Amino acid sequence: MSEENSGVPAAATAAASSVPVGGVPYTTEKLTRTGKPATMSMMALAMMNIAMLAGVGNDVQMAFYGLSSVTYYILGAILFFIPTALVAAELATTWSRRGGIFRWVGEAIGPGTAFFLVFTLWFFNALNFGGAPASGAATIMFFTDRYNFAIQFADDPGKYIGASGEFWIMIGWLAFYWLLIILSTKGIKFFSKMASWGVTIGTIIPLGLMIIGIIFYVALGHKIYISFQPVNLIPQWQGMSTLALAASVFFSYAGIDMNAAYIKQLKNPRAEFPKAMIIGMFGSLFIFMVGTLIIAMIVPESQINVLYTLNQVFHEVGAMAGIPWLYMVLAYAGIFNTVAGVITGFAGPSFMLGAAGRSGFLPKFLQNVNKHGMPSKLMITQGIIMTVISFMMELFPNIEGFSIMLTQALTVLYLVYYIIMFIAFLRLKYQQPNRPRGFTVPGGRGGAWTVAIVGIVTSLFGIIMSIWPPAQVSEEVGSPAVYVWSIIGICVACVAIPYIIYAFAHAASKKAAANHEINPWVDPDNKFSPFTWQIEGFSKPSKSLSNVPVDVLSYDQAPMGMPIRHPFSPNAKLADVPQLVQENAETWSLNEASGNN
Repeated sequence: MSEENSGVPAAATAAASSVPVGGVPYTTEKLTRTGKPATMSMMALAMMNIAMLAGVGNDVQMAFYGLSSVTYYILGAILFFIPTALVAAELATTWSRRGGIFRWVGEAIGPGTAFFLVFTLWFFNALNFGGAPASGAATIMFFTDRYNFAIQFADDPGKYIGASGEFWIMIGWLAFYWLLIILSTKGIKFFSKMASWGVTIGTIIPLGLMIIGIIFYVALGHKIYISFQPVNLIPQWQGMSTLALAASVFFSYAGIDMNAAYIKQLKNPRAEFPKAMIIGMFGSLFIFMVGTLIIAMIVPESQINVLYTLNQVFHEVGAMAGIPWLYMVLAYAGIFNTVAGVITGFAGPSFMLGAAGRSGFLPKFLQNVNKHGMPSKLMITQGIIMTVISFMMELFPNIEGFSIMLTQALTVLYLVYYIIMFIAFLRLKYQQPNRPRGFTVPGGRGGAWTVAIVGIVTSLFGIIMSIWPPAQVSEEVGSPAVYVWSIIGICVACVAIPYIIYAFAHAASKKAAANHEINPWVDPDNKFSPFTWQIEGFSKPSKSLSNVPVDVLSYDQAPMGMPIRHPFSPNAKLADVPQLVQENAETWSLNEASGNN
């Protein structure tokens, strides 16, 4: 499952013993620290992790299941979140150069599969956000003080404003999303602060108000609509719908690895990235469980509505305190949560795809980076895809069946993304066993296999549930067979797009190598380091016994797609690397975090 590289000369050989093996001499001067220590704090990254995963608005659907929702959330954390977080932490703190999932999979399997994954992540987010503006009309009246009318309006917006009114509300939401896309192009430091404030105002403060409210609600003797008997922790078996629910909860934790794109912006990536993952996990689990239980305690199961139940909770709590308009606070605070989610969702995948693309994987017209270091054209392209999907969902109501199949197909591809990530993790355990790791999954190779197998099996379970035809399939797409084959067809089409782009990129690379020219798809000024196997002279991912850290191998190298400046042997030892090179590599890496390389 490995792939051919793009024409990097194999200057190093396995038999070589000197470090490095020829190439351009290193500088004999000692580098000095420059600039501020980092462009992102550990807490900012933790808040971005929470923004990717959690929000009180996501708790409503699970409130149907009362106390058993706690079991679903804990199982999801154990079977999917923890394996994903552990694997991502080891990969990100070891192969910590720019690129995230592209870097990790490219090191283990090859650049073609790596490009497919980062493109899929980018495409998934564009389509996923496309459904939001079209559904924004239903809850628009909760921004006013007309609570009872807002409930009636949410049940049937078309009755009051007609199709044209819904269309213009969608236009308004689209304009707001485009504003967020523009803001997300303003640089990592800017949007990480926006995400932090968005999570604080849009999630943490509303959750705090809910906790205070439920304390007074219970103290004043109001009726609680769920039982806290331990037996209710056990989910009730309702056939395939129970399994489908479990799968949906498990993958509410998906996306924690996406913010690995910013690992080089941390002051101390090896220590801070795992901490940010842990805070993100426990913070999200707390938001999921506490928010869901409070909703279930206040609103009877028969009255729960995914559109406006959260507003109902705040209205009930506010009325108890003499401020029935409290639900409006939630509505406006929710805008900040949207800000955090949209900015993080657009910036992360585009940042990863843009970094990889400039090293020879995207056409030149998509490679631009603005003055803030963000790939603005890629982000605008995402926005265009989002806009097209929004218009399709609004203008063609009978497209609902296709929309469902598209969503499920993307879910399948997203889970394939994680399966490949787990496979890459295991391959790197054997391909690069001696590479120094900043964080290691506990338990040695046995622990690594356990974590990876649990993650792979859980992802396969999610794929089966995504393809399994729902009960209402005949109403939406015609037949189970049409449903399944349509999803498979959409998946094939979505896989073909990045591989076609990669085929053109690979052809351009081979042609340039044959003519001894620089690949025209490569930006010579890109900051994307070569893969370690390229530095060690291989044409594809291969076994390396070197114990030289990735930062030392990457120090002072030309960008990916350019000739290797300092080839290393795959048997190189850190002890043989000059001390000045090791020290300069560490300083260089720290300078990079502050944006000075």
